[in-house]
Amino acid sequence: MSAQSDGPYGPLIPMPEPTPDALRSAVARIAPSRLPALTQHLFEATTNAQQTQSLAPLRAFVHSWAVFIAIERHPARAERLRELERIVDAGERDPSEAIAEIRAIREAAEAEAGL
Repeated sequence: MSAQSDGPYGPLIPMPEPTPDALRSAVARIAPSRLPALTQHLFEATTNAQQTQSLAPLRAFVHSWAVFIAIERHPARAERLRELERIVDAGERDPSEAIAEIRAIREAAEAEAGL
């Protein structure tokens, strides 16, 4: 896991290596309720990779969960993302600003995860 400073209120955990085992360990620490979803996604990705003889499903798995962890290891970032998603889902106002901020959060998470 690579350490990354986030000021005095740093991330809950260091960013893990982009491997299934490291991602599983990180999810177990910061979002244990999501372990069944991770396990199911990994099973499906492995099955699809075998059937298609392609690593693309496993790459998609790593990308998805690395971004999830990069977001969730920063509680304020994760809460802001959930708030923005509620704004978009509610459909009560123009979602353009919320969508742009969601995109920015995800892009920052991808960069943080080294993707």
